[in-house]
Amino acid sequence: MTRKSGTGKGYYMISAVASKYNVHPQTLRLYEREGLLAPSRTDGNTRLYSDDDLHRLETILTLTRDLGVNLAGVEIILNMRQKMESMQSEVNEFMAYVKKELARGLDDWETRLNTSLVTTTRDVPSIED
Repeated sequence: MTRKSGTGKGYYMISAVASKYNVHPQTLRLYEREGLLAPSRTDGNTRLYSDDDLHRLETILTLTRDLGVNLAGVEIILNMRQKMESMQSEVNEFMAYVKKELARGLDDWETRLNTSLVTTTRDVPSIED
């Protein structure tokens, strides 16, 4: 497999990817035309597939080969998966914010309680007096 040097991340040419996953290069080009894959390009317009692209390709192949999903279904599933990951990230951020605010709020309450307790030395008249 061909690697783009100096980046520290793997990049693979279409022939190497096609061979590794036992697919025709035209299939990879079709996935790109359909918007399912978006490999980067060199200055000479050669497709370079990153490790992330390969992971996405593995998902596409699992859906099509093992589960019989057509390309329209694959697109919908991948889009829903991306939206779910985005929503999960938003929920995680919100939960972190709530935890931070709750912790801050508890500290504020402890401070308020400690400062609001006043001791008196005189007798307080009762209602009965």
